[in-house]
Amino acid sequence: MSAWVLPDHIADVLPSEARHIEELRRGLLDTARCYGYELVMPPLLEHLESLLTGTGEALDLQTFKLVDQLSGRSMGLRADTTPQVARIDAHLLNRKGVTRLCYCGPVLHTRPDRPHATREPLQFGAEIYGHAGLEADLEALLLAQECLRVAEVREITIDLADVRIVRRLLAGLAVKPALLSAIHGALAAKDASELALLTQGFPKESRDGLAALLQLYGDELVLEEAQKALRHFSDIPEVLSNLKWLASRLEGARVTFDLADQRGYAYYSGVRFAMYATGASDALVRGGRYDEVGAVFGRNRPAAGFSLDVKQLVGVVSPRTLKAAIRAPWGESVDVNAAVADLRKAGETVVCVLPGHESEVDEFHCDRELVQIAGRWVVQAV
Repeated sequence: MSAWVLPDHIADVLPSEARHIEELRRGLLDTARCYGYELVMPPLLEHLESLLTGTGEALDLQTFKLVDQLSGRSMGLRADTTPQVARIDAHLLNRKGVTRLCYCGPVLHTRPDRPHATREPLQFGAEIYGHAGLEADLEALLLAQECLRVAEVREITIDLADVRIVRRLLAGLAVKPALLSAIHGALAAKDASELALLTQGFPKESRDGLAALLQLYGDELVLEEAQKALRHFSDIPEVLSNLKWLASRLEGARVTFDLADQRGYAYYSGVRFAMYATGASDALVRGGRYDEVGAVFGRNRPAAGFSLDVKQLVGVVSPRTLKAAIRAPWGESVDVNAAVADLRKAGETVVCVLPGHESEVDEFHCDRELVQIAGRWVVQAV
């Protein structure tokens, strides 16, 4: 095995893409700051019981585990940052009222979470704690949409759903976790025969309601159809009304609904959303409401937010042009070095060409050069 071969789904990021990723990271964090979100930086490594407290089996399986050489305790490399941010809100900040937090850093996965994905995503996210109303859900949606605009993503589609619909249909039924997982899998796959087999012992209203969800996807007319199909469940109309309210306030994107899509049902507690774009094989953004996320840290309060992988985002938008720069001669004279220093202080990128390398191509587009004219160093177009 060659020493330069990397593990599967792990890759180096080369200059042009790295610059694009870094520019996006800065743009996303600046956008979140404009909405009032404060930056936090949780550690990449934590004690395993803290890192996985309250999370589902899926995150446990995605987490790399190791033994701390100092304490002998089991530790984990984070696979998702949201639980860590919930810990910061609940245990460290412990503020009253609304807290808005954002983050951007690497996470590690034992397996890629989608075809051709990296196992080392650069996860950006924003979380809002302390407000149970729809206003927080809407703010998360609007900020996520604005982040995609900043990244220059075109033709955005926002898909809305709510995990409470299936919970209402199953309320009062003793459903074992394995059966519940299978039901959600059948709903996601739109597998009517499998769903009928799994729910054959359920009351007729619940069975018929779950079957109806398989057809409830599309535009806003879906909500009207759902009102009729699920009319026997008195608390579902409010959920549908909330989805309609949110959709009516989203501009500049196509809004769809898929009431059978219950991905993350064990994690989300209400509205959940996914954002897609032309050229992306999977959702670019996933988010929603997860009010239980801080309970295990001793503070159970409302929470909503979203996350995305900056590396995935770079893969679906147009590459950035090379950064304009100034080419300068390498030298030891005080005047040329002073001219170069002044340009760099002014924010310019100045590339000093080493002797014998004048024709080499690099990451920068040198559209100007520093030349000496009449004893003065000046910048002129190439």
